[in-house]
Amino acid sequence: MQNNIRTTSGHTRPDVTVDVTRGVVRHFIDLGLSPVTEFTLPNGRRADVVGLDAKGLITAAEVKSCQADFDADQKWHDYMPFCDRFYFAVAESFPTAVLPEETGLIIADSFGAATVRPAQDKPLAPARRKALTLRFARHAAMRALTPAISATVRVV
Repeated sequence: MQNNIRTTSGHTRPDVTVDVTRGVVRHFIDLGLSPVTEFTLPNGRRADVVGLDAKGLITAAEVKSCQADFDADQKWHDYMPFCDRFYFAVAESFPTAVLPEETGLIIADSFGAATVRPAQDKPLAPARRKALTLRFARHAAMRALTPAISATVRVV
C-alpha cells in the first residue's frame, strides 16, 4: 500500500525511483562510468547505482523518491566506506535542502541527470578497492546472463 503513495509531483514512489535510477545510469555512462544497479556491498547493504570508471574509482548513488523515503531510510552512511564518491540522486521536485551537505547531489529524470553538487573524493584503501572491483566484475557478469539464470544465482 505504501508504494502507491503519490509524491508531491503526483507520481508514485516506485515510478519516481525508476525514472531517477534510469537518469542516473545514463548520466554515469555519459561521465565514462560503467554502472550497475542494485549492487550488494560487503556489509550487506544494497546501493541503488554504482559506477566504475577507467581508473578504477567507484561512485555510488542512492536514489530517493521523496522526502519520506529519505527520512525513513538513514542507511546511506553504511555505503560511504565502499565508494570513492557518494551522491544522493533525486527528482527535481525533491526538497534538496534536507540532504546532507557532505554528499554529492544529482538531479535526475528518466532522460538523464545533472550533477549539481560534486561529491567529496574519499579514496578507498587499495585492498578494499581490489575486493570491491572484483565484486563489481562478478556482479556485472551475472547481470549479463539471462534474467532467468541470474535471478536464481546469488553472487557473493
